Amino acid sequence: MEDAREILNKIRHIELKTRGMIDTAFSGQYRSVFKGRGMNFEEVREYQPGDEVRAIDWNVTARMGDAYIKKFTEERELTVMIVVDVSASGEFGSVNLSKRELAAEVACVFAFSAIRNNDKVGCILFSDHIELFIPPAKGRGHALRIIREILFFEPQGRGTDVAGALEMLNQVMHRRAVVFLISDFQSPDFDKPLSVAARRHDLVAIPVVDPREVELPDVGRIVLEDAETGERLVINTSDRRTRLEFSNAVGDFHGELPAQFARCNVDTIILHTDEDYIPALRNFFRSRERRLALR
Repeated sequence: MEDAREILNKIRHIELKTRGMIDTAFSGQYRSVFKGRGMNFEEVREYQPGDEVRAIDWNVTARMGDAYIKKFTEERELTVMIVVDVSASGEFGSVNLSKRELAAEVACVFAFSAIRNNDKVGCILFSDHIELFIPPAKGRGHALRIIREILFFEPQGRGTDVAGALEMLNQVMHRRAVVFLISDFQSPDFDKPLSVAARRHDLVAIPVVDPREVELPDVGRIVLEDAETGERLVINTSDRRTRLEFSNAVGDFHGELPAQFARCNVDTIILHTDEDYIPALRNFFRSRERRLALR
């Protein structure tokens, strides 16, 4: 476990890095692609030519003798939930960042985007069970706590249960929220709770992938160990057929994930530990803006 000074320095580094990116790359986009829960009643005022007839408050009109309308303003405050996989497989990273470190940086982008727009943000950390629930709240200090927990929380479980995390989300969040679900999704079937969560919330799935999980290098015999189960397997990576079978199996898994999310109308952002995540986030915001503009 890193000492307090190292933890503080890492969190500060992530905060500074993501703050600059939020200011330059995503200024205004966060608010434009995520909507509030509805409309708030503001006041009743006299009807004016051009006002929507359907907005007339007939009870007040009958009492006052003149036409009055109800005026509403859009409810802008959002609740953002960041649901992060902290299972053992997240510690894997063959390049600069582990999957969990990448998850923390991306979570920081969304957490500080929410705080900057005066929205509430909360967090669920999960492995093969729920590890930690942080209720939504406002403030920079609260956002920093979430980032600290994502980076340094020591989970009790090693496996991944996406279904359990989504069921927890559906239990604790009774009002619509914007939900970012960050995981490698190496988990048993979670289609049903995913479908339920997608109907209740604005759900964005964020698969995190490391290049060594997609393609084996030709380096001879190696021992592969499943971080979650501890199971070990000796394979010969110099064997072309072995590499091809591995690539096909992994390709089927990563090919099915986007299709599964699409069936449930869940937006997807695929991130890779060996690539800059800013273009992926920027493309997500832009494509979502275009889609909303066509509605």
